[in-house]
Amino acid sequence: MASIEKRGKNSWRFVVEAGYDPNGKRIKRSKTIKIEDEALLRTTRKLKDFLDMELAKFKIEVEAGEYVSPEKMSFSSFVIEWKNKYAIKTLSPSTLTAYMAYLNKRILPVLGHKRIDEIKPIHIVNLISSITDSPREGLGHEGTISSGTVAFILRILKNVFSRAAEWKLIKESPAAGIKKPKVNYKEFEIYNEDEIERLFAALENEPPQWRVMIALALTTGLRRGELLGLEWHHIDLENGLLEVRQTLSGNALDGQPILSEPKTKQSRRILSLPESMIEELKFFKQVNEKAKNVLGDRWKGENRYFVFSKHDGEPYHHKAPYLWFRRFLLRHKLRHIRFHDLRHTSASLLISQGVHAKLISSRLGHSSISTTMNIYGHALRSADREVASKLNNLLPGRKNK
Repeated sequence: MASIEKRGKNSWRFVVEAGYDPNGKRIKRSKTIKIEDEALLRTTRKLKDFLDMELAKFKIEVEAGEYVSPEKMSFSSFVIEWKNKYAIKTLSPSTLTAYMAYLNKRILPVLGHKRIDEIKPIHIVNLISSITDSPREGLGHEGTISSGTVAFILRILKNVFSRAAEWKLIKESPAAGIKKPKVNYKEFEIYNEDEIERLFAALENEPPQWRVMIALALTTGLRRGELLGLEWHHIDLENGLLEVRQTLSGNALDGQPILSEPKTKQSRRILSLPESMIEELKFFKQVNEKAKNVLGDRWKGENRYFVFSKHDGEPYHHKAPYLWFRRFLLRHKLRHIRFHDLRHTSASLLISQGVHAKLISSRLGHSSISTTMNIYGHALRSADREVASKLNNLLPGRKNK
């Protein structure tokens, strides 16, 4: 049985019976809607047809067991609905993993217990403010959470609340009008040419895959995930070309790599390799082929042949490069930089050689040249001043007459 009750000037309540509880009492589900369309309110027949249609939809939801009243749904409960009905089907595995990590660690401890319809913009503002002032965690991390991380957390909130509004659990998203904090690009450390020379001297006594990985990071500026996702058929050694077609963004519970296409059109790119790097790769491929042939049936690469993998072809864990690199620098008493700073070092070397920012942006796979300018603006300005100083003697000095 289902009914419609007029509750106010432009609001109606639907009531649908959903069977009986263990005590024999009828279970009723209700939902109130408001109609803002004045033309619809003035047309009796169309209004009745609209209400009948909405009641029918509500009855189907109740009978299918899919309706949950927002007055009884906590934000934590809705996140489960959002994950199962939207996120798993729409987001990439790596993005979903990142979203859930921040939800569980930063968001749900603060908002999880609240009813979803009770959360207001001020609650979002307070949450973002508290996260902004939170200390960073982890080895070697000092200061507060980065602005990029805060912006990412706000993006998660907007995604979750947008689904709640889309599914009519709330009238509008409390996160919709919250402005994204300005992202301040972090300072980064780079190696100069002398330090790079010492780096490669230390790499001579390391397994060849690490020497080649570091060399490729410096000569191409590839991201860690792009390096780990690289397969031999992505490299044309005859023509000296490398194509970025996928990234290893994480590992599933069974250890299998989570591979995905680059997020932007610009990230999928073809790079020219220097001659020295081509020779390194040719030698390294020969080493890999010999190891693969010796293992035979014990080879675990299956239908993928990664450039960088464990000795048996099994892909590296996505955290392996930076963990190895950190230990390597400590062992050889080299100045600490992050693995990602090899990418910054590559870009800085190109800038110092006078390469145009547009070409650097394309090589790094940035979504736009403005991203390159934001990250490397200081280095580009310094290089521009150096160019200006070299042109200083172009014009003859003005003679006083």
